[in-house]
Amino acid sequence: MALNHKRINQLLQRLRSHPYRIYPVETPHTGYLRKILVTEEQEVSAGEGLLVLERERNLKTLRARVGGRVRHLRKDLLGRFLEAGEKVLEIWHPLSQEEAVAEVLRETLVVVRAPETARYLLAPEVETRLLKEKRPLVRPGEELLIMTFMKRETPLRHEGPPMVIFKLFFSPHQVVPAGEPLLGLCLPEEVPYLERVMARIQEEWPES
Repeated sequence: MALNHKRINQLLQRLRSHPYRIYPVETPHTGYLRKILVTEEQEVSAGEGLLVLERERNLKTLRARVGGRVRHLRKDLLGRFLEAGEKVLEIWHPLSQEEAVAEVLRETLVVVRAPETARYLLAPEVETRLLKEKRPLVRPGEELLIMTFMKRETPLRHEGPPMVIFKLFFSPHQVVPAGEPLLGLCLPEEVPYLERVMARIQEEWPES
């Protein structure tokens, strides 16, 4: 997949005008929304309590995954029975320099995503090469990752032409939700351009 330089420039412009990542806060299961612990426009920290959900007489506090500002708070849901996946609010998280780079790469690279919510490890050979080489090349059929779930290990292999591992989006042994990015790949000839894009963001983006 060839890089779309015009699209990358548009993405950089969008991030400069809207330097946030929006995290929706949704109910993980059915239950009654018993308390709302925050207000519209409130600044919250990662781990801070947001909502209290009751299910089968058990109370569960939903906490913020990241720090940021509370937006689009649905106060009208208080006291109501909610289905799983009901969005109650959003957290607008201001992007750090590192997060801005990751956001651009997430939209630009060929991304290998988690097929299931599970713990992921780098394949041993890939891990060794990442320590020795800055951008190791992987070939079709090569084992990239190992997904571990319920004592079951499943290898994830590279599909497509020979590509370079440009970005690691997770920490090994970390539990990664389904659909979240694990690795970002690109063609070897695209590396110099992407490195210039990263340098440009680092020059223009304020340090957090």
